[in-house]
Order: sequence, then C-alpha cells, then structure tokens
Amino acid sequence: MTAIEIAEVAALRHACETYALGADRRDKNLWRAVLTQDCVIEGPGFRSEGLDTNLGSLDLLSRMFRTTRHTVHQVHAEFEGHEARSETYATADHLLQDGDVILSWSIRYIDRWRHEEGLWRIAHRRLVIDWEETRPVKVQQA
Repeated sequence: MTAIEIAEVAALRHACETYALGADRRDKNLWRAVLTQDCVIEGPGFRSEGLDTNLGSLDLLSRMFRTTRHTVHQVHAEFEGHEARSETYATADHLLQDGDVILSWSIRYIDRWRHEEGLWRIAHRRLVIDWEETRPVKVQQA
C-alpha cells in the first residue's frame, strides 16, 4: 500500500468516525460533512434517500434511545479515481428508553464513496447487522 493510499484510508476512517460521533451527539452538521446530497442509507427494514431524509434519522435515534455509542473498529477500502468502496466493522450500543438495558449490534457498513470538494463523502451506506445482544447495565449519573 502506498503512502497516498494509507492517507486515503485514514481519510475514510476519519469520515466514519465523524459519522459515528454525529450519530451519538445527534449532530446534523457532522453528518452533513460526510454525506453526499443524494446519499442513500439502507439496512434491515429501511431505506432513506437524500441528505435531508437521512438527517431526520438522528431525530428518530433520540426518540428511540436515551443515548448511543458507535465505535469504529476497522476499515478496508479500495479506490478507483474519485470513487471508493469500503467495508467498516463497528459496534453500535443503544441504551434503551425504558430500562437500564443496552441493545448492542455488531455491524458492518458497506459503503460507496465520492471524493467531492477535497473530501471523501458517503454516497451509499448499507448497514449489515451480524448479530445483536441485549444486556443489563448500571447507568452512572453525570
């Protein structure tokens, strides 16, 4: 792998981490920074098209969960000009609204990227849930 390819993978990883942070903070500006205007995000039982529709998903997360924690583990990517494809392994933990219980997903994001205005942005994201578990937790008060 060349130094340029290493830097490009690092840029994709940074975008994945920004997406995760945006989900956890419910920060639409962070998602705007890493999604294309015509982005598509799909997964088990859903498909959202367009930036504005996908930004609305953050409001849904707030209604469904008290908080979330998304952790990016590894990113494997292949590049072709101004486009890339990647597979990202991650864990998505969701603190349920109605109890001190975590719904934890071991997930993969299968992404197609476009290089726009000097940045890599997600054009299409497919969420794959490899497995899920629920477990009780003790929530610490801040």
